[in-house]
Amino acid sequence: MATLERQNKLPMPSEEEKKLSTESSRILASIFDTNSATQLLTVKTNSGEEKLLTIPTVAYELMIEILSEIAQGNAVTIVPIEAELTTQQAANILNVSRPYLTKLLDSGEIPHYKVGQHRRVLAEEVYKYKAEIDARRSKSLDELTSLSEELELYDES
Repeated sequence: MATLERQNKLPMPSEEEKKLSTESSRILASIFDTNSATQLLTVKTNSGEEKLLTIPTVAYELMIEILSEIAQGNAVTIVPIEAELTTQQAANILNVSRPYLTKLLDSGEIPHYKVGQHRRVLAEEVYKYKAEIDARRSKSLDELTSLSEELELYDES
């Protein structure tokens, strides 16, 4: 599928793309040099020409993450942290309804501003809120696990 076609819709990966992504993410992760600020890759074109690339480690890590998501069958999009999002885009990132997101904005949970009649949210604020919610959720699950262990409410089989 051409790049321009992919920009207009969120592409769901095919079974072949999932398989290739699984193999690629495993290979990249296995040769990842965590002690380096850059990573070296050799890319071979279909015509057999080889090129050596030096990329920032942060880009390499993102590539592994993108491939891992595709391997799981997830569509992937990249949103710059400075991006201004519509309420629908922000709701999609948080996996909530737009009306629920609007309540979060109105209550001050997530900072926003208006452009005319429309609310805009910085992607950075959405991701910060998501990280806070995820941390609270993780803490609650840890507490619940501790409590169930104390009360011996788990199955040892």
